[in-house]
Amino acid sequence: MNAAVLHAFDKPPAFEQFPDPIAQEDEVIVHVQAAALKPVDKQVANGSHYSTRRALPVVCGIDGVGLLQDGTRVYFAGCRPPYGAMAQRTVVSRHHCFPLPEDVDDVTAAALINPGVSAWLTLAHRAKLVRGETVLILGATGVTGKLALQIAKMLGAGRVVAAGRNEQVLSTLHELGADAIIQIDKPGQDLSESFALHAGDMGYGVIVDYVWGRPTEALLDFMTRKEFTNVKSEARLVQAGESAGQTISLQAAVLRSSALTILGTAGIPPRDTLVDAFQQVMTRAARRELRIDVEQVSLEDVGNAWQRDSRGRRFVLIPQAKMPA
Repeated sequence: MNAAVLHAFDKPPAFEQFPDPIAQEDEVIVHVQAAALKPVDKQVANGSHYSTRRALPVVCGIDGVGLLQDGTRVYFAGCRPPYGAMAQRTVVSRHHCFPLPEDVDDVTAAALINPGVSAWLTLAHRAKLVRGETVLILGATGVTGKLALQIAKMLGAGRVVAAGRNEQVLSTLHELGADAIIQIDKPGQDLSESFALHAGDMGYGVIVDYVWGRPTEALLDFMTRKEFTNVKSEARLVQAGESAGQTISLQAAVLRSSALTILGTAGIPPRDTLVDAFQQVMTRAARRELRIDVEQVSLEDVGNAWQRDSRGRRFVLIPQAKMPA
């Protein structure tokens, strides 16, 4: 079968033939219709993600949309190594397959589910967003950030402040519901002033951070100021990405002088929580209430797509799999 096969951590995967999977007990073969190319796929493939499989070769891709042998259309995740989603066929546990509504097409589902469910869980379950709170999205110009912006509004945020580096994408975020935007490619002091300007009297209740690094340091600098330390409500910062840097310098005074809690996304939640988030996202996708920019790419062009800048779009690989007999 055709697949995107990884042979080395310092090179993109190659489009080539790979042996067909054989299902074991409690597993199913999925005939892949679409698989999104996400930052986490690249992190796994370059060896920087904690779930990276060191034994090579391996097929890339952690999730996708496909058909089971009986024709059931599903979203799937957690392929059994060395198989992955970027192939004509893969193998997964039957418990890792979720039926899809008819009103959401393959490409949209493949692009939307992973970042959409992640954003929903981050806001509703980790940050526990309360209706009326002000939300700051750090990294709002990325695919997940744009979805987090929309979902924050759906969950009742009073104001959403969108911060990002891509000026062209930032200019479109008012259309998705942003009440204010911040360009984070500024000197540290200027950026801190921008965070202060848009925090309002109550400050940020929820901060979803997809960037980390210098922008987060500028935010924390602002939060230690006297006028912000007087804010009585707690700010919950959920660390969800590291597109601007893997580390920050965190002064102890930040935690002592401000009502700030820093959380991680906490990995995979209980299944009932995950299923609820999946259903919430799919319901809104079926109603066309969530917007995501996608570009379809043939699987054979995976090497080229791997190295391109997606600029707020999600590349979706099409293996041209056929309906199972």
